[in-house]
Amino acid sequence: IRESATLTRDVLEQHFNDLKGTLKKLLDERLMSLLQEVDAIEEDSIKPLDECQKLIEHGVSTADDLLREGESAVHGDVGQQNEKLCSFTKKALHIQLDSLPEVPSLVDVPCLSAQLDDCLLTILKNQIFRHGTVASRPPVQLEEFVEKPGGILVRWCKVDDDFIPQDYRLQYRKSTASHFEDVYVGSETEFIVLHIDPNVDYQFRVCARGDGRQEWSPWSVPQIGCTTLVPHEWTAGLEGYSLSSRRNIALRNDSQSCGVLYSKAPTYFCGQTLTFRQVLSGQLIETVGQPDRRDSLGVCVEQQNGYDSLQRDKAVCISTNGAVFVNGKEMTNQLPAVTSGSTVTFDMEVVQLGPSSNEGGNFKLRVTISSNNREVVFDWVLDQCCVSLYFGCSFSYPGWKVLVF
Repeated sequence: IRESATLTRDVLEQHFNDLKGTLKKLLDERLMSLLQEVDAIEEDSIKPLDECQKLIEHGVSTADDLLREGESAVHGDVGQQNEKLCSFTKKALHIQLDSLPEVPSLVDVPCLSAQLDDCLLTILKNQIFRHGTVASRPPVQLEEFVEKPGGILVRWCKVDDDFIPQDYRLQYRKSTASHFEDVYVGSETEFIVLHIDPNVDYQFRVCARGDGRQEWSPWSVPQIGCTTLVPHEWTAGLEGYSLSSRRNIALRNDSQSCGVLYSKAPTYFCGQTLTFRQVLSGQLIETVGQPDRRDSLGVCVEQQNGYDSLQRDKAVCISTNGAVFVNGKEMTNQLPAVTSGSTVTFDMEVVQLGPSSNEGGNFKLRVTISSNNREVVFDWVLDQCCVSLYFGCSFSYPGWKVLVF
């Protein structure tokens, strides 16, 4: 409580300090705009009056000079009097003392004033007093973290019965990082966060947006999640397949070489879910090539070179046409064909362990393969104890691209 209260105070103080700075900036910009408007009106209005004043002052100055010249001609010497009077007469005939520029009437002369509506303060006051709320409990909270190989399945739930969510927003950060980043926005209440480093703490938080609203709710209480499971990786260096930098995406290239691409290590353990899906949109195949009956996606006890498919002993797999194979034999049950937008998952659990594999006992796994909202369940009998398995894939034609986790 103390920690969240301290954080809330900091958020409120920072927010209102930012508002003060923004409001001051906006008021300064508005003041500058109005002052510039005053300057423009003053300059445009005073210009013709200044020109009129200059003409009047010029006419008065000319008339004053002529008057002094006339007085000089009258009071001058008799010999120069006629010459001065002649010059005076010529100038007097050309000067237009009865012609003055039109002076605007007083009603046409601008008189600037500032019109300031005091209701702005009332509006701002009402808005400010309604701005911001303090929530004692967020409407959604994080509920569960499930370890995945190189990832964490995060689940959350709604805890406010009166709140109707439209979207959720999940964020995370490393415990050593200073800023959260968005990892999911949508209507689901769970999401698998991938590219998680094993044995590293990550902090998660979630919020929601109410139905028909634009603003997000307060954040949930941040919680720590981590995974101890190393990420699944394909084996690098097999001709015929190109891998991503993290080696969790395999692309069947146009090489003529064929064979099974295995995992780097037996990282799939019974009790976990192994998923193949599309890189960007959460589906199995990002791009699909031409299908072939020997194509396969599945798990096996050990790597065996020299095969071009997992349709062999000590392996279970699904072909791109939906056929399921157990120890090389095709089952009668069949799943939908693997196409663009498909998802395939493998779940296994130990259901029977023989007394001793050295004495002819057996090891039985309950296998569930799901694809396109359909599944098959069967028992896989092995002659040895296996709690960790390899996974693999084989495609005869280029264009298939698979993410595993």
